[in-house]
Amino acid sequence: MARTHNLGFPRIGAQRELKFALEKHWSGALGEDELEASAAELRRRNWQRQAKLDWVPVGDFSFYDHVLDTSFLVGNVPRRAAESGPLGLAAYFRLARGRAAGDSGHGIHAGEMTKWFDTNYHYIVPELSADSTFQLQPERLLAQVREASELGLRPKPVLLGPLTYLWLGKSVAGDFDRLALLPRLLPVYQKLLELFRAQGIDWVEIDEPALVTELPSTWQEAYRTAFAELTGGGPELLLTTYFGRLAGNLDLALDLPVGGLHLDLVSASSELSRVLERWPEGRVLSLGVVSGRNIWRADLASILDQLEPLQRRLGDGLWVAPSCSLLHVPVDLGAEKKLDSELQSWLAFAQQKLDEIHALGAALNHGRDAILGPLAASNSAKQSRQSSGRTHDPSVQAALTARTGALGQRQSAYPVRASLQAQSLKLPLFPTTTIGSFPQTPEIRKARSDYRAGKLDRASYVAEMKAEIDRAVLEQERLGLDVLVHGEAERSDMVEYFGEQLAGFAFSENGWVQSYGSRCVKPPILFGDVSRPKPMTVDWTLYAQSRTRRPMKGMLTGPVTILNWSFVRDDQPRKVTCYQVALAIRAEVQDLERAGVRIIQIDEAALREGLPLRRADWPAYLSWAVDAFRIAANGVGDETQIHTHMCYSEFNDIIESIAAMDADVITIETSRSNMELLDAFDAFEYPNQIGPGVYDIHSPNVPTREQMVELMRKAALRIPAERLWVNPDCGLKTRKWSEVVPALENLVAAARTLRQSPV
Repeated sequence: MARTHNLGFPRIGAQRELKFALEKHWSGALGEDELEASAAELRRRNWQRQAKLDWVPVGDFSFYDHVLDTSFLVGNVPRRAAESGPLGLAAYFRLARGRAAGDSGHGIHAGEMTKWFDTNYHYIVPELSADSTFQLQPERLLAQVREASELGLRPKPVLLGPLTYLWLGKSVAGDFDRLALLPRLLPVYQKLLELFRAQGIDWVEIDEPALVTELPSTWQEAYRTAFAELTGGGPELLLTTYFGRLAGNLDLALDLPVGGLHLDLVSASSELSRVLERWPEGRVLSLGVVSGRNIWRADLASILDQLEPLQRRLGDGLWVAPSCSLLHVPVDLGAEKKLDSELQSWLAFAQQKLDEIHALGAALNHGRDAILGPLAASNSAKQSRQSSGRTHDPSVQAALTARTGALGQRQSAYPVRASLQAQSLKLPLFPTTTIGSFPQTPEIRKARSDYRAGKLDRASYVAEMKAEIDRAVLEQERLGLDVLVHGEAERSDMVEYFGEQLAGFAFSENGWVQSYGSRCVKPPILFGDVSRPKPMTVDWTLYAQSRTRRPMKGMLTGPVTILNWSFVRDDQPRKVTCYQVALAIRAEVQDLERAGVRIIQIDEAALREGLPLRRADWPAYLSWAVDAFRIAANGVGDETQIHTHMCYSEFNDIIESIAAMDADVITIETSRSNMELLDAFDAFEYPNQIGPGVYDIHSPNVPTREQMVELMRKAALRIPAERLWVNPDCGLKTRKWSEVVPALENLVAAARTLRQSPV
């Protein structure tokens, strides 16, 4: 009998219940006991959704981030967060979000945050040092195992493996070999496995996605050492890999003495034959055959064609699962009431993916006749999508064919442009600006909701948005910022806003996905060829410019970010879709310039996110990603200043590609990393202007003038002062005005101090 299981389920709830509970707790309106009760109810619902499977994951739920959970599980908590007392939720949230000065005495900075492999999920980076120690704190996880067992389910605990945990960590106290910590960490995992065995657990899922990256030989050997020690003293281990190919680590993974191996067949289907050549009897092979990262319906018949011969060979040793955790997709397509029936028939959210896994298991164990209904629906959706006239636009395809290399070239080299822009804009040394958005107040959200629901007419909605723009512009003028933004009151999301106005996109009502903590996004569904029917931002930008004499930035989202933050069609190469988006954004850039806008920011926050996990695959991706940005940005004159923004990613190893984008100004996150991202400029002379963020907008902390000055002086040691800007890390939409105003007052004061004495 083939077995079915899942690697993880969305934590946020079908109606974002976790988000709202967290935010009420952080505001003081919900006590810790009530928050815990809400979490327990969410876990119960999630497990009930998975009850048809042979095993349900336990430990995939998190209040903020599962990597941060692992840090607390193994007792690796920085002193500033732990302080005194137990490592409870208060300490957990202190490290996740930071704490403002004045709250119980002193402020602390949040843990560094970066992207989880090549996804849009963010994790809190483990902080490691040569004297790091580990102490098991298993109570919360063991309690969840009991919860699932009491519901009559078969729990499969999910752990982030020790090697991937160390791989994702960073040194915070001098350079040292992170592997030196492995002998201290392994006993913690061994003790936990013993506790699981005492609870009657048969299998533990141990996630080691670092195995799909290029590992040095020392790390490969450490895998052999670690798993030799972890096996035999507790439950069977299912070694779980996902997001890519094992490649050079495939033989290593097959050699490890574990009870089973999970292979992501969606992204590594080519490796199955090699795995089968070496597959020993008596081990479990778990195959991820349904995408855990995209929302297209599975082709059940094709998957069964692949699995049925394996089931005859492996029997009970074949497990069927999604490719990775379903954390990366929305909860339930059944909650969608406005998607048209044709498009909806092409889709599957987390609940539907579980149904697909269950159906595949039933077909393998009882024959295809047992799932005639699901098979017919799957075949019908496949044929409908292939034949639909909605997915292809001949005019878009003709524009792609006609594009030339000249589209990606500016008229002049950067030094010429910089001189002309300086004469035109007349900005001071250390010019100040923000990244784009200002707080999305309850009033803004209500106006948008009422407008979408038909309770507010267009004219009234526009009037309310213009009033918010007035507020943002007046506040920025009062603060003394040099380059202003209109605040993006009309935008619910930086990708959704553009997707709603571009052909080829569709939108769900409840397709929310967790980005980090309480931050959720609703990715557009990119199902067809992309074009721009009309201008998208010009009217709002011109209205904002009419309210001030200071330069106003036009604010756009770049083609690579729109691609990477959407659920993208899988019936053509991603680069083709990206070029389509680039041509649409190019038209908007040119319309802004014709309207008189002289500074245009094209955010590429997700450039690195799409970077393949293996370096050998980087050049191809970076070539078309950089080319797409240049096509979008470079149809303007020399006096028009092009900005781009990137946040919460490591850039040191792709700095040459970032320079090749040739944006006049780039702004990046550097405050959480204490300007470590600027280490790249020690070895690479970045030619253009840069704004290293000095205000961590993902924390409620208000940075002082002195802190910002210190960060900028670190930057000035690497970048000439005349090429430095002063700005926050990212947009301010998630913050409150009461936090933003004093922080920006300090930012402007820091710039004035720097103008007097840069270093």
